[in-house]
Amino acid sequence: MSVQAPSAVVLIRPHRFTPNPLTAADNVFQVAEGVPSASVAGVAHAAFDEVTAVAQALDAAGVRVHLFDDEDPDRPDSVFPNNWLSTHAGGHLAVYPMYAVNRRRERRWDIVEMLKREYRVQDVIDYSGLELDDVFLEGTGAMVLDHAARVAFVARSHRADPIALERFCTNFGYEPLVFDAVDPHGVPIYHTNVMMGVATEFALVGLDLIASPARREQVVERLTAHGRTIVDLDYGQVCDFAGNAIELRSATGERLLAISSRAVQSLRSDQLAVIERSCRILPLDVPTVELAGGSVRCMIAGIHLDRRPATNPPGSLARIGSIIGENRADPGESVPHQYL
Repeated sequence: MSVQAPSAVVLIRPHRFTPNPLTAADNVFQVAEGVPSASVAGVAHAAFDEVTAVAQALDAAGVRVHLFDDEDPDRPDSVFPNNWLSTHAGGHLAVYPMYAVNRRRERRWDIVEMLKREYRVQDVIDYSGLELDDVFLEGTGAMVLDHAARVAFVARSHRADPIALERFCTNFGYEPLVFDAVDPHGVPIYHTNVMMGVATEFALVGLDLIASPARREQVVERLTAHGRTIVDLDYGQVCDFAGNAIELRSATGERLLAISSRAVQSLRSDQLAVIERSCRILPLDVPTVELAGGSVRCMIAGIHLDRRPATNPPGSLARIGSIIGENRADPGESVPHQYL
C-alpha cells in the first residue's frame, strides 16, 4: 500500500483535441505553431485513440479506470483533468481555478457526482470562484504533492497564485515549498509537474531548473527525508516529459509508473534501474497528446478516495464501457460543497 500511488483514475477521452492557442504563450513544451487546419481531424482522431489505448493499458495492469468522453469542440485541453480536479484521503475533493478562459469549461460536475456515488466523499472545496479575481491554481499541474510528508512542491508562475496555494494548503493540510524554476532561456516552467514527479521511493526532478541553489538543496532535503532516491533529470529529459509521470497501484498492490514511451526512451539505464527497484514501468504512447505540452501525468486525475461497496464487480476491459455508461450527471447524495 502507498498513500502516494492511487489505484483508480479518471481519464478524459477528447473527440475534438487540438493544442490550445490560449496556452501556447507560456507553455514552451507545447507545439507553438499549432496544428494545420487540414490536419485537425486527424490529430483529434489520433488523440482519441491514444487515450483509449492508455485506458486499456491501465485497466490491463489492474488500475481501476473511469473513462469519460468529451465531444465539446471548445475544450481543446480537456484531456488534462488533473488541472481542475484532485482527490484526497479522508474523502476530500478540490476543484481549481484555471488560467486560460477556454479551459474553465473543462470542470465537469458529472465527474464529481460519479466520485460521490462510487467513493466516500465527505466534502468538495471549490476554488473556481477565484478566477473572478484573476487568482489561479491549476491543480496537480501547478502543485506536485507529497502525500506522505504533506508537502506541496510548487514552481512559481501565474498558474500557481500564492493566495490560492495558501488556501489549499490550509484546507488540505500541506506545507507549501515554492521555488523559481526556469528553462535555459530564463522562461518560467509553466507547471511544476512537467519537471517533477514524486513516487513512494523515488522522485523525478529537473534540479538544474530550480534557480536558487539554496532552494534546490531544500527541495532535495525534503524529498530525501523519508528515504527517497532522487532521479535528476536534465533539461532534454524534461522536454521529453520524463518528469511528467505518475505512480499508480494495481488491484494486487503492485506499484506502476505510468509514463510516456518518449520519456522512457530519454532515461539512462542507471535512472531506469532506480525506478525499477520499486515500480514496474508502464510506457504509454501519447505523441499526439504531447503536442499540447503535457503528457501522461497531466492526463491522469488520481483517485485517493475509499471505494463504496461494489454493486457490480468490475470485469476486465468490459468495465471501461460500463463505467462510461454509468458516468451520467446524477444528483447523488448530499455532500458539503464549499466555494472559496
